[in-house]
Amino acid sequence: MANESRPCPCDIGDRFDYGGRGQEVQVEHIKAYVCKAPASTDKAVVVIHDVFGWQLPNTRYMADMLAANGYTAICPDFFVGQEAWKPSNDWASFDDWLKTRNAGKIDKEVDVIVKYLSEQCGAKKIGVIGFCWGGAAVQHLMLKNPHLKTGVSLYGVIRFFEGRSNLLHPTFFIFAEKDDYIPLEQVTLLEQKLKQNCKVDYEVKIYPGQTHGFVHRKREDINPQDKPYIEEGRKDMINWLNKYL
Repeated sequence: MANESRPCPCDIGDRFDYGGRGQEVQVEHIKAYVCKAPASTDKAVVVIHDVFGWQLPNTRYMADMLAANGYTAICPDFFVGQEAWKPSNDWASFDDWLKTRNAGKIDKEVDVIVKYLSEQCGAKKIGVIGFCWGGAAVQHLMLKNPHLKTGVSLYGVIRFFEGRSNLLHPTFFIFAEKDDYIPLEQVTLLEQKLKQNCKVDYEVKIYPGQTHGFVHRKREDINPQDKPYIEEGRKDMINWLNKYL
């Protein structure tokens, strides 16, 4: 289990030295990073950041990867101007910090972004992916947002949404076998509930030997033993979006 003095194992991992191919825009009250596909497309993906916020290079790298695969990708600031968590912050204050940043209270922002994608980017089919805090947000949106077609939740913190599993849209759940924050018992329980209640397609996949954040916070060149799983996780994510968008 997670160390009590460190309630979230969200160390920043390998921070990518990456500038990004997209641009920052203002969408009503929200700042956002947008990267467009090489050819025009009516498919878009909303990328929901982790606790380190919308400017983390790793998350922008993932948005650019989606764009290279034919999607308009947008990573909005879902903290809406509030400070992102910093690795140098005192972990003892993390729970208090989190109280003002609720992954289940982003509906207004999502509506604004969906409207922007439809009206400004010509998007007709919109999906969502999210990491850690953002993965929990994806679970929330898949339970209630009618406008999104599909979602990929990457190591989304299950305890935020215990007891709710009647998903509206096909959802892919990516988990790490050695995640200090999401015990495998929770993943098993989630699978059982989905099996009982879920009427749409879903998949829960556990990647062996991996830790929290592996798909977007690990660099393949630094972690050669993890490279196959990092690549597999990214490929699985893209394949799921391709299938349902």
